[in-house]
Amino acid sequence: MAFTTTSNFAGKAAGFYISAALKQANSLDFLTSMENIKYKSNIQRMAGSGVVKNATCDFTDAGTLALTEKVLEPKNLQINLDLCKSTLLDSWEALQMRAGAGAPPPASFNDYVISYMGEIIAEATEESIWSGADATAGEFEGFLTGTTGAFAVDGTVVASTASGAYTAANIIANLQTLTADMAANISAVLRKEDLHIYMNPKTYAFYVSAVSTLGYVNAYNMNGDYAPVFEGYKIAVCNGMPDNQLVAAEKSNLFFGTDLLSDSTRITLMDMAALDGSDNMRLVARYSGGVQLGVGADIVHQD
Repeated sequence: MAFTTTSNFAGKAAGFYISAALKQANSLDFLTSMENIKYKSNIQRMAGSGVVKNATCDFTDAGTLALTEKVLEPKNLQINLDLCKSTLLDSWEALQMRAGAGAPPPASFNDYVISYMGEIIAEATEESIWSGADATAGEFEGFLTGTTGAFAVDGTVVASTASGAYTAANIIANLQTLTADMAANISAVLRKEDLHIYMNPKTYAFYVSAVSTLGYVNAYNMNGDYAPVFEGYKIAVCNGMPDNQLVAAEKSNLFFGTDLLSDSTRITLMDMAALDGSDNMRLVARYSGGVQLGVGADIVHQD
């Protein structure tokens, strides 16, 4: 069958598709997102000490306010693809004709291609947030990247005393070691509403298995809706985190930055049939991403 498409995705309006793609990266549910960063943004956090004193009739200066500042500079990224329409057309037609109560398919072939590309952008963003390396093409520096990641560069992030490969048999012991290190080193934020223990789905699966074995509140197979918590601390399950690592931090202390409103944020889809007679289309996506932390001393990392 003949199929034609048009180049109707371009410019600022296409920023919507970039936004939707980024939101598919589930780690962003547990980070503080900063949008519309054109070049770089300063993250400032104020800490007060000894400012509350007994009242007197005089004005007496007391206490200190310490200002910490970090720079969040998203990295510009792009996707350039030359695609044969037939590569995606069969699966798109299958979606159009699919029976049943599934989610409705995209209304047009263009929408389908953009949706497909959104999944790629989301996956790449998710991986970079935690383990990306600026020196690697298509990645930005992540939180946990070797000696160059945000945690390592900060130098004040608390290193947990536990390590090793996690299993269902040892995950609770590792989590208890983490919470003990939290109590010893970041007691000031222990009961903050946005404090989370970050882990990947594999580690969380070990935890679910361990809880099932213990039969917590009769959850011998974790049936029912049980909130992901450990000893009262919320658990953030982040798809892009590496294995055998745990992080305890506030959502308000971990930042993701991007630009969603400028001309450099766009998706362009071009049908090449009218230009060279081919059945190809070219897709160009441009966006940005980067991470930064606020106060490293309020974070515990178990590696």
